[in-house]
Amino acid sequence: MKSVLIVEDLPEAQLWMAEVVRAACDGAQLRMTARCDEALALLRCEPFDLALVDLGLPDGDGTDVVGALRHHQPQATSVVVTIHDDDDHLFPALQAGAFGYLLKDQPHEVLVAQLQRMAQGEPPLSPPIARRVLAHFAGGAQRRAALMRQIDDEVHLTERETDVLQRVAKGYTLPEIAQQFGLSRHTVGDHIKQIYKKLNVSSRAEAALEAARRGLVEP
Repeated sequence: MKSVLIVEDLPEAQLWMAEVVRAACDGAQLRMTARCDEALALLRCEPFDLALVDLGLPDGDGTDVVGALRHHQPQATSVVVTIHDDDDHLFPALQAGAFGYLLKDQPHEVLVAQLQRMAQGEPPLSPPIARRVLAHFAGGAQRRAALMRQIDDEVHLTERETDVLQRVAKGYTLPEIAQQFGLSRHTVGDHIKQIYKKLNVSSRAEAALEAARRGLVEP
């Protein structure tokens, strides 16, 4: 992670999150803001690899920042860092495109380790959040399995799209994928948009789950 945006309104929390990022991403350049409107303006003019976003901001909902990052910089990753552990905050954030959801009450070293594991494509989820997500999707498993089989029959990815999906699921950034395949960032971005459209997904987390289900990466 070379460039990281921290969106947090409490100064002490900003410093704490910056320490976590410096420990997890050596040499990363940090930008910090306390407001939604400032974060949205930054996303329109500066490229970021990662955004750590609080939800309760003085001028709006951090979920808007997560959605804007997905729209303006689909190659980037957003992770929510918050005190809220309820469904009303969790699932809108994930639907908006958050790749991870971390609770602020975790120890510093645990948060560092969770961010570091993103390099292997592992979504950073606090244990209570992971359990909540699993519980949410536990019901109706048979119905979803049947739906997934139907989707496999109807959705076909090209060989290049499959390769790109695998890299996305492993946590590689758009520039890294472009370098691996000798393609332009624009071309890789088009592949990612097409993959998202075909699979009907809207975030890296959903794409990673789909890649794991297809056997492209370890779940």
